[in-house]
Amino acid sequence: MTRTVIEHVLSRLREIGVDAVFGVPGDYSFAVSDAVCNDPGLRWVGCCNELNAAYAADGYARIKGVAALSTTYGVGELSAINGVAGAYAEHLPVFHLVGTPSMATQAARALMHHTLGNGEYDLYRRMSEPVVCAQAVMTPQNVVYETERLIAEAMHHRRPVYMAFPSDLAVMPVAGQAQPIESARSDPAALEAAAEAILASLSAADSACVLPGILVARTGSRAAMQALIDASGLPFATMFMAKSVLDEQQPAYVGMYDGALMTPSVREFVEGAERVLVVGSPMTDFNTGAFTARLDPGHTITIGHHHTQVEGRIYANVEMGELLELLSRKTPKRNWPRKPANSAEATNSPTGRGGDPISVDALYPRWAHFIRAEDLVVAETGTVSMGLGFAHLPSEARFHNQTLWGSIGWATPAAFGVAVAAPERRVVLLTGEGSHQLTVQELGQFGRLGMKPVVFVLNNSGYLIERLLNKEPAISYNDVASWRYTELPHALGCDGWMTARVSTCGELDDALAAAATADCGVYIEVVTDTYAASPLARKLGDGLKALRKG
Repeated sequence: MTRTVIEHVLSRLREIGVDAVFGVPGDYSFAVSDAVCNDPGLRWVGCCNELNAAYAADGYARIKGVAALSTTYGVGELSAINGVAGAYAEHLPVFHLVGTPSMATQAARALMHHTLGNGEYDLYRRMSEPVVCAQAVMTPQNVVYETERLIAEAMHHRRPVYMAFPSDLAVMPVAGQAQPIESARSDPAALEAAAEAILASLSAADSACVLPGILVARTGSRAAMQALIDASGLPFATMFMAKSVLDEQQPAYVGMYDGALMTPSVREFVEGAERVLVVGSPMTDFNTGAFTARLDPGHTITIGHHHTQVEGRIYANVEMGELLELLSRKTPKRNWPRKPANSAEATNSPTGRGGDPISVDALYPRWAHFIRAEDLVVAETGTVSMGLGFAHLPSEARFHNQTLWGSIGWATPAAFGVAVAAPERRVVLLTGEGSHQLTVQELGQFGRLGMKPVVFVLNNSGYLIERLLNKEPAISYNDVASWRYTELPHALGCDGWMTARVSTCGELDDALAAAATADCGVYIEVVTDTYAASPLARKLGDGLKALRKG
């Protein structure tokens, strides 16, 4: 039988790795939602609101490499646009499927619900333009071509795309045929020239260090990056956005580089290297320690997503993954200088016991010790993630944080998306209570689908990261409502979960021990002092305040 427009799109999304569609239904998008539910290879994953669905798709894409989001026209898509923008900033291919009014309704400029009452039906699509890399209105005549184009654009740029489905056209049969568009390949001459330039630059140096970045993960180049590390003997450090992009337990890992803010020994090693190979690592404020990183441009080799720069010369049309694979074959192994093994940051021993209050030095080392191999850790942007940023993670554990976009409330629904993408792995969510309050409804989806995450809610009586950035930390807008957090799992349908509220080291130790062996969802509220912030959070706060002053 001939596929309909929406069936064709969904079949292609399945073929590139999507097996779940996150969303909220609406009357304009019934055709999309019906097709998802009737597709045996897909699962409809309903969320509590469209913003949460976008965050969940973000989390799913971090694991699967691609995700799909479904919303209705107007109110639905605009509710999701913040989450889509975050996926754009963080290089995540999310296919935003938007059900729109019929073409007849649009042509008549009818004053329908979810419009602004002005007859303009193209307005919301235009509003999405800055936060997607491509978009199209899907019709029977163009759907085959446009689907391939949008897939190619999304995967080439690793950014979201927007697909509008008029309700009448979505269920019409597809017209025409097309072939998938091949992924962009490097220009062979430019690829070879870039590799030779890098090899020549490294051969002239007595010391070097690699900074593998988040685009290594986003482009599926982890294996190629690791092969280069293994073949060359080069040491590597990571910046905050790329924490755990490679296994932190290997001898080549020298620690986290965060400019002048933290770990002086790592900074000295990285900035003192005669060559620094930066691979897909954006120089953002958080990545550079509030722009305190000092990498000599003359000694820095930059491998970008689609181009490379060596000693001031740019090699265009060079794909990161292909270049890494070529270098792994051609780079000779050398005994490069390494930092002494005992100087790399590691997980410290926790302080405090019994009835002692939970301090920073008591909490974060305990959390770090709790994480086990292959865990998927989702940490809310703010003091929670900064406290764990320098923990030495076990093998194959992955650390996820929305470092660049930094949307408060992202972590709870993103952790849900991560759990949908990898049901066989343990998901550990760490969030501040202020962030949690924005998107806490999605906790109920874990229970609805029978998932068993471990959730830690850090209760420090407000927005601590905002207090650290603020000239008046105690000002009222940094306060939040006082909730009975441990009652939330039961109220939201997470039956049988282990819950605990802890405010002393002894209580925390008991809760962690129980959580480590629990065969159910776990929800632990951790109460600390209002200003219990990690050193990185404090230093970054000071650095960002200084930047605001100019």
